[in-house]
Amino acid sequence: MASPNDLGDGGASGQINAELRHAQLEILSAQVATDRLRLRYSAEDLARHAQRDILRKAWSSANALFEYYNAIVNQMPDRHALEKSTAMTIDEAKILDTSDRMARYLYEQRGHFRLIGQPLEKSQQDAMAPFFSSQLLALARIVLLDRQRIPKPPLDSEAKAMGIADLSDFPHPSSATFGDVLVFYEEITSRHLFHALVHAVQLEVLGLEAYAERFVRGFLRTRTHASVPLEVHAAVLEKAFAEQEPPFLVEEKVRLWLNQGRY
Repeated sequence: MASPNDLGDGGASGQINAELRHAQLEILSAQVATDRLRLRYSAEDLARHAQRDILRKAWSSANALFEYYNAIVNQMPDRHALEKSTAMTIDEAKILDTSDRMARYLYEQRGHFRLIGQPLEKSQQDAMAPFFSSQLLALARIVLLDRQRIPKPPLDSEAKAMGIADLSDFPHPSSATFGDVLVFYEEITSRHLFHALVHAVQLEVLGLEAYAERFVRGFLRTRTHASVPLEVHAAVLEKAFAEQEPPFLVEEKVRLWLNQGRY
């Protein structure tokens, strides 16, 4: 172990931080591997089926790392400032993790419902043609549920603790959009179809991951589903459609809001 005299200033400090950075990257790799494990299996699954000696070693290593770095932090004069910034980082990590879970959920539900989805009828395509691309209308699939409910997004206790316990209610009261798959709970009116297709365009323009992240962040900021900017814009365009305003291209409206930073 190096003494304070050995460390000195300048170069030694740089070496310490270089080695610390390398250790941090190695720890991050272990965290990523653990996150993959956590996404696939519950704590109960691991407790029941994990090989005991492997689990013990993993626990021992994680605990030793915590004790070592915690001892360092306890000796820092600006410990509270570090803890505050770390807490912010943890919150951000939770948001990104929740966004990833939401994206995965949207992807999985699309795959499930597309298998039973039906193409838009010609009358529906004709009614939507002035507002949406012919490619989207051709690819879109519709599912009308009969006394069924869409599974809730898989949100864990950490996400709920952040104030997003109501995120499971995210689908629109009349429909839910999973990419180009539109799932309805009730009669498919032109207005309901239009609203669902707006979300399909948002997903197409933003991409799955960005759409999920904007939804989660919007919900955390506004605390209500109806106030999430993605939902607000869909409602605004739906109202314009219902009031029979001159036809407009929804994709252009979506890109405008995106460029203006309104999502």
